[in-house]
Amino acid sequence: MLVWVIYDIVKDKTRTLVARACKQYGLYRVQKSAFLGNLNRNEIDELSIKSKDLIDEEVDSVYIFPMCEDDFKKVKLLGQAFDKSLVTDEVIAKFF
Repeated sequence: MLVWVIYDIVKDKTRTLVARACKQYGLYRVQKSAFLGNLNRNEIDELSIKSKDLIDEEVDSVYIFPMCEDDFKKVKLLGQAFDKSLVTDEVIAKFF
């Protein structure tokens, strides 16, 4: 299932650890604080637990949005939808 992970994390170290966790689950960075990729339900739960353990819930936010492919095809990407310095055309092609 396609999953968006979007976060707003105050501390650099915590932000780095959450980003590293997203990459370990095979997610692709599409913006500085946004990842996209395919995860199964167990992986979503695991990433959720790992992220919750890393963040300070008083000041940080992590959003994990599962999305079916039909709904993903309805997403409107406007302007510079993907950060070109982070995302290759090969990655974009996987999702479109």
